[in-house]
Order: sequence, then structure tokens, then C-alpha cells
Amino acid sequence: MNLIRNKLCAFLQDENGPTAVEYAVMVALIIVVSIAAITTLGTKVSSTFSNTATRITTATTAS
Repeated sequence: MNLIRNKLCAFLQDENGPTAVEYAVMVALIIVVSIAAITTLGTKVSSTFSNTATRITTATTAS
């Protein structure tokens, strides 16, 4: 009986499991924020290149 009690106490005092879960949640949040930032930045960069290409084409055909 002491062996079971000791193992149960050791399991309850072990903090490796919750720490791993916390790290996994932090990594997941970082990934979500990174994807959102990259998507937003990609859209803005694409828009900027499209506007620049349009202006170059307009300037070339006007002269």
C-alpha cells in the first residue's frame, strides 16, 4: 500500500506534465500570431507591388 501511495504522491508533485502543456499552448499562440502577421503583411506587400506595377505600366504607355 505504501508503494501505491508513494507513487501517487510522486505523480501529483511532478510538474513536468503541466509545464509541457504550458509550453505547447505558448507555441500554439506564437504560431497563430505569426500566421496572422505574415498573412496581413503578404496582403499589403502584394497590394503595394500591384500598385507599383500599375503605375509603371501607366507611365510607360503615357510617354
